[in-house]
Amino acid sequence: MQIPVHLTAFYTALSLLWLLVLAGRVMALRWKHQVGIHSGGHDDLDRAIRAHANAAEYLPGGLLLILVLELLAAPLWVLHTLGLALVIGRVAHAIGLWRSSGVSLGRQVGMLLTLLVYAVGALLLLAEAFIL
Repeated sequence: MQIPVHLTAFYTALSLLWLLVLAGRVMALRWKHQVGIHSGGHDDLDRAIRAHANAAEYLPGGLLLILVLELLAAPLWVLHTLGLALVIGRVAHAIGLWRSSGVSLGRQVGMLLTLLVYAVGALLLLAEAFIL
């Protein structure tokens, strides 16, 4: 039996493409600075490594949340809202981090969107669990 999860597939694909962009940036900076591991003290490489790692840390949880909600037949607008917020949040966070290791609007917006996805999604899952 096949269970369609097209929206999860779509947001997973976008997320993976974004992770490839982030990984490519790390590789390019490693090549530029001739650094094989860690950052060699280069701030731009430090930030690129953290941007990639941060996306890799937060995207799986958000995508899992969207998958479970899709399997539970959540409304399409809910799935799209969460998926877009997750992807936009991770992109904003990375761009903010590329520009500065300090406080930045991109990082703040990115984390706010990501945490909202986690919180709203978790509450929806709990509501669904108690409805059953």
